[in-house]
Amino acid sequence: MSDDEREEKELDLTSPEVVTKYKGAAEIVNKALQLVVSECKPKSKIVDLCEKGDVFIKEQTGNMYKNVKKKIERGVAFPTCISVNNTVCHFSPLSSDETVLEEGDIVKIDMGCHIDGFIAVVGHTHVLQEGPVTGRAADVVAAANTAAEVALRLVRPGRKNSDVTEAIQKVAAAYDCKIVEGVLSHQMKQFVIDGNKVVLSVSNPETRVDDAEFEENEVYSIDIVTSTGEGKPKLLDEKQTTIYKRAVDKSYNLKMKASRFIFSEISQKFPVMPFTARDLEEKRARLGLVECVNHELLQPYPVLHEKPGDLVAHIKFTVLLMPNGSDRITTHALQELKPAKTVDEEPEIKTWLALPVKTKKKGGGKKKKAKKGEKTEDSSQAEPMDGESNVAES
Repeated sequence: MSDDEREEKELDLTSPEVVTKYKGAAEIVNKALQLVVSECKPKSKIVDLCEKGDVFIKEQTGNMYKNVKKKIERGVAFPTCISVNNTVCHFSPLSSDETVLEEGDIVKIDMGCHIDGFIAVVGHTHVLQEGPVTGRAADVVAAANTAAEVALRLVRPGRKNSDVTEAIQKVAAAYDCKIVEGVLSHQMKQFVIDGNKVVLSVSNPETRVDDAEFEENEVYSIDIVTSTGEGKPKLLDEKQTTIYKRAVDKSYNLKMKASRFIFSEISQKFPVMPFTARDLEEKRARLGLVECVNHELLQPYPVLHEKPGDLVAHIKFTVLLMPNGSDRITTHALQELKPAKTVDEEPEIKTWLALPVKTKKKGGGKKKKAKKGEKTEDSSQAEPMDGESNVAES
């Protein structure tokens, strides 16, 4: 489909077929996450775990829509990343990397799947240990989870993006943690993982985004990253960057043959979605990617780090703003957490957490659309999300 055609016919959640594709992608990415979490064991190689996640998504999506006349694009929407301890995000190493997990590691898993360009992303934090998680590790994971639960309730029609930014910072502070700067939650559309409507993690003078109001039938990727440190991560080594996305609006006549070769492969295989350098002809890739990035043909997703000793947790979910409330379609149950801090003494946070979500009933079944002006939200019907019982436990 050309850009003009897509612009003309923008599909959204008013189409049941679109909702089905989002939920199909979500089901696959939730299962992929479950698989990767089950394989996270001491001495497991990180690159092997990343590969398992990506292969599962490719296989599962490959089995769908096989016999349709019009080819439907489907597969990985964001390569599996496994970032450990003070590493914040985007660690998805090359095949030659020997990094392994160790007992006690705080493991952050981040991945995405799409069907026909309709994207479901998920991020989860798992501590590599038996029994309940305690101490600062429990605080930082509980901070991310509670902030995610609050965001789920505030990302709804009529609310503003700045409401969410302020609220998640208050939640993190209650656990004596910081929300990590530079993390953006984006609106998503067909084939667009980073739409123009954005929620900032932290508002400061350097990073400004346009004020925006959430609207019915929009889809968002809500991305919460918390830290026991300062929340100001740094790029330590550009060589660690392996995930890129083609900048579709940029053009440049590449000089090096290796760059032209690799850019042509990227344009064919990954025209719009982020990809990992592992999926390219690796030897040529390293040479060619540099020139492509220098001339802004590719947008890199850098591997960022907090200071050694800092602990970082990550929760990411996809939410559909349906007429009858918010539908969180990606999630994973947390381990038992016993944080030292609690939000029990924070009336504002408790008020946010008490807001209804009106989530999907277990077992599926089609929902009737609410008539215009009819209220369908009822706090008694709002199911707690997985892991919500961990909120505010002390």
